[in-house]
Amino acid sequence: MRGKKRKILFALEIIILLLFIGGLYVYGQIMTRLDKIEQPVLKEEEIIINQEAPQMTGYSTYALFGIDHRDKNPELGSENSDTIIIASVNNDTKDVKLVSVYRDTLLNIGDDTYTKANAAYAYGGPEQAISMLNTSLDLNITDYATIDFNALVTVIDLLGGLDIPLSYAEIEHMNNYCVETSEETGKSYTPIEKPDPAPEDQEAIYGTYHLNGVQATSYCRIRYTSSLDMGRTERQRMVIQLIVQKAKQAGLGTIFDIMDEVFPMASTSLSKQEILELIPAMIGYSVDDTTGFPMKYKFAEVNGSDIIVPTNLVSNVKRLHRFLYGKDTDYKPSTEVRTYSKRIIEIVGGEDELQEEATVTSEEQETNDTFIWQDTPTGENAWTGGTTTGGDTGWSDGSGTGTGGGTWTDPGTGGGTTTDPGTGGGTWTDPGTGGGTTTDPGTGGGTTTDPGTGGGTTTDPGTGGGTTTDPGTGGGTVTDPGTGGGTVTDPGTGGTAGTETVWSDGI
Repeated sequence: MRGKKRKILFALEIIILLLFIGGLYVYGQIMTRLDKIEQPVLKEEEIIINQEAPQMTGYSTYALFGIDHRDKNPELGSENSDTIIIASVNNDTKDVKLVSVYRDTLLNIGDDTYTKANAAYAYGGPEQAISMLNTSLDLNITDYATIDFNALVTVIDLLGGLDIPLSYAEIEHMNNYCVETSEETGKSYTPIEKPDPAPEDQEAIYGTYHLNGVQATSYCRIRYTSSLDMGRTERQRMVIQLIVQKAKQAGLGTIFDIMDEVFPMASTSLSKQEILELIPAMIGYSVDDTTGFPMKYKFAEVNGSDIIVPTNLVSNVKRLHRFLYGKDTDYKPSTEVRTYSKRIIEIVGGEDELQEEATVTSEEQETNDTFIWQDTPTGENAWTGGTTTGGDTGWSDGSGTGTGGGTWTDPGTGGGTTTDPGTGGGTWTDPGTGGGTTTDPGTGGGTTTDPGTGGGTTTDPGTGGGTTTDPGTGGGTVTDPGTGGGTVTDPGTGGTAGTETVWSDGI
């Protein structure tokens, strides 16, 4: 009997030893692979959190950014974060909630600069993108992870692909995106044959298809169906959920392969120890619910660009906190959120300018939509923007002809400067090639029209009066130092399209 007990104890010791050795092996394999993740030093002093933002105990909140190399910010030369996801983890229940911030949402991205949310990453890296989420949404995020969007291709292929329901419209757009995704990654795909004849409702689910990495990643990029960016982010969240489900069922070898291939395309603020602590816990995590932000919104066309306007930011942030942290959350938006909410509506010209629906365009019709509205420390307001077609409009802020002045800049490709230092103040710079019209309702009055190489007429009916005509095509300078003051410089090189209108800023 004693001999039998000894054998059992010996067997248990062997099993424990093997488990220990196996654990050390797995630990060593994971540690080796963690070295492949880029871990830049996060400048914590640059992470801004509103003083009034609530401290949510029992939750961990992270920012997830997806970088798409196709979408470089033309002004900065760096990538926008076309995927912005807030992940909230309930540390007790292990439930995870995901919120996609729509890339075209008009927010204060920092320093009172208002533009599309996806531009924050290009302007100031993860620090500025995190700060935008914290200050605009009253969050307390201090950690993040960023992944190259094309890493999805590798992950999905290593997991054996995903089964995804598709509509006729999604099949068509996905096949179009697959061409570019395949060229970028060097990986192949087989186009899905579109149903023939096309169904009457082209956006209704037609069937479920098994997609490889190129196809599923292209599916995540679709934003030209009737659901626009809302549909795109919903597709992304669904793909993330499917990846998590398949990863939980994958063998250790597959997980190691994913680490080998994907970790070099990722960066995070988390330390190796923090990641190691998360790995076993993630087995018990489940994505409980997902949504998009803003939850209530309308559309506006600003400076030739379609944007999403929260209606309003205060009420949307309240909804966000209820979603992330529970219905019983006692939350009141901070002073910053209330200020930003009011400012956003002012910038778009008021609620009457908002639209219930946005126009659905195609991949071929997409335009350059870089623009900024900035409140400067001196009280001036600058609207900077440009489109590929040259029809830009400066926006009004306030009324009258006060002395605060205003600046509107269009970084086009040509050359030319018009300055009218009237009592209303203001500077207008248009180096574009589209020509245009400038109106300065200063107390001296005055209208300037430059129809490019076809000639031009400048009339300044200020107190001093005066009329000058410059039909030159090679440039030229016209100065009318009437008592109203004013200088017009037009080195225009041509152009016949486009009309710019600048509004006085009387703040």
